[in-house]
Amino acid sequence: MSWNPAIEPGSPVEVGIDAIETLIIPRSRDLGDFEVRRALPAPKRQMVGPFIFFDQAGPAEFLTGQGVDVRPHPHTGLGTVTYLFRGDFHHRDSTGADQIIRPGELNWMVAGRGVSHSERTSATARSGPNSLFGIQTWLALPDSHEDIAPTFEHHGKEALPTIEDSGVSVRLILGNAYGKAAPATMFSETFYADVTLEAGRRLPMPDDHEDRGIYIVEGSISVAGQEFEASQMMVFRPGDKITVAAGSRGARLMILGGATFPGPRYIWWNFVASSKERIEDAKAEWRAGNWGKGRFDLPIDDRDEHIPVPD
Repeated sequence: MSWNPAIEPGSPVEVGIDAIETLIIPRSRDLGDFEVRRALPAPKRQMVGPFIFFDQAGPAEFLTGQGVDVRPHPHTGLGTVTYLFRGDFHHRDSTGADQIIRPGELNWMVAGRGVSHSERTSATARSGPNSLFGIQTWLALPDSHEDIAPTFEHHGKEALPTIEDSGVSVRLILGNAYGKAAPATMFSETFYADVTLEAGRRLPMPDDHEDRGIYIVEGSISVAGQEFEASQMMVFRPGDKITVAAGSRGARLMILGGATFPGPRYIWWNFVASSKERIEDAKAEWRAGNWGKGRFDLPIDDRDEHIPVPD
């Protein structure tokens, strides 16, 4: 979830191998109704391009009337990306956005100096058994954009560029890759795509970005003759020509990256910043609860409760 239930993000296991700069085995976290697998940040790899936080939510199944209820919570210094394979979310935020997101669509919320939002399973989905499966990521904002006004963009499936080849399907979610450009507003060099490969099909990674990574959602792939299974992330050395091949069951991948970020970022709870002082300021303002009078407000139609700053 874009809400971080841990104050300090848990560190996944990191394993180095010759063909890959970093191999990350995400650590699972049980949130009660569903499980989250967190790949970023990792012990020796905080970021891949601007991507600083990467969670797989689910897969999870809910009975009629049940679903996810993430109360309003804050963010600073980042953009959140929600992309679903199954299920839906009702997104509300303090910019006034009120949007249902469904599989294959993009929600892109830029926190800038400060935003709050909630994420809940929609009333329509709760009318019967429903499921949840998707990826949520944070992209750190460069120094020049840390204090911009918060914004929200939603882009439907039809607006996201696709590339189809024999047994290969690529939907570009953010940024630029393979000669295509996605519509969401970016603040640094980025690429992020949903890839489906039939058994044995091959995918060359974009070679015009410095940082490049793959997260295996389903199935398996081989890289340099080595097999890797679902729920693993690999980050490649800059400049290497990389092609991956799907295993016997095919594969679904999220590929991601961009320009190497110019410096480290501090991350605490739901805040990302270039300094500890910025995080302390954000903590103090959310704790004060002066909604609409400082950097934070609550979503217009979801103001009855919120997640407090952890002790």
